[in-house]
Amino acid sequence: MFWKNDGYFLLELLLSLSALFMLSMFFVPLLIDLANQSQQLIRDKRAKQFLFEELQANLIEDRTNTHYAITLNETEYKIYWRLTSVSGQKEVCVKVEENTLLPSFEDCAIPE
Repeated sequence: MFWKNDGYFLLELLLSLSALFMLSMFFVPLLIDLANQSQQLIRDKRAKQFLFEELQANLIEDRTNTHYAITLNETEYKIYWRLTSVSGQKEVCVKVEENTLLPSFEDCAIPE
């Protein structure tokens, strides 16, 4: 009439733990990769923001000879001007060196 249920069998515990372990072995690398991609997107977005801020500052005053670096969240953004080979104009570039998890990034634009 009444079932006597004293707990789980060892086999049930091992099966549930192995299923949980297999799921975590699949999802943990995906989550790590997703976190790295998110950091890379944030870093690239910040670099483009610095690039366009430098272009806007160049419209107000002549800043074509300035080279400097900005450190934000332990990431160094190098902002510099260089001469283009095609049109002879100067362009502004923002470069971020690679670190242990993220590749290097460089973006350049010519002021209009």
